[in-house]
Amino acid sequence: MTHSRERWYRTLFWASAVYDITLGIVFMFFYRPVFSALGIEDTLPEYTSFLSLIAAFLFVIGVAYALIARGDLERNRDLIAVGILYKAAYFFVALWYLIAGVYPHIIFFAVFGLADLAFGIAMTECWWYLARLESARSDG
Repeated sequence: MTHSRERWYRTLFWASAVYDITLGIVFMFFYRPVFSALGIEDTLPEYTSFLSLIAAFLFVIGVAYALIARGDLERNRDLIAVGILYKAAYFFVALWYLIAGVYPHIIFFAVFGLADLAFGIAMTECWWYLARLESARSDG
């Protein structure tokens, strides 16, 4: 792997780590001001524990991306696959709610959904590259 490609992949996973850790912290502790700023505080449920759980998951996957970024990319290929699935999950759920017309605010798709799509595509390219690299080494 070239130094520039490795640097790009590490930057990708560091950026995703910062993005998800930040969102995790914001939605864990400051979801009310965020929903209020978006003008959708009336969409908050009476019990917000599921928001805290989602925020905790965001934080944890952000930590996982940081571990991928600082570790051996080739050995972490399985974890990269989990990260791709996580990004795809948010994107497709966001898309589903957008199509269904029951979105509380477009920002949840236009910013978060499209960001996760972009991260997911880039991570998929990384995963495929590492798979081809492994295959080339085993072939010979």
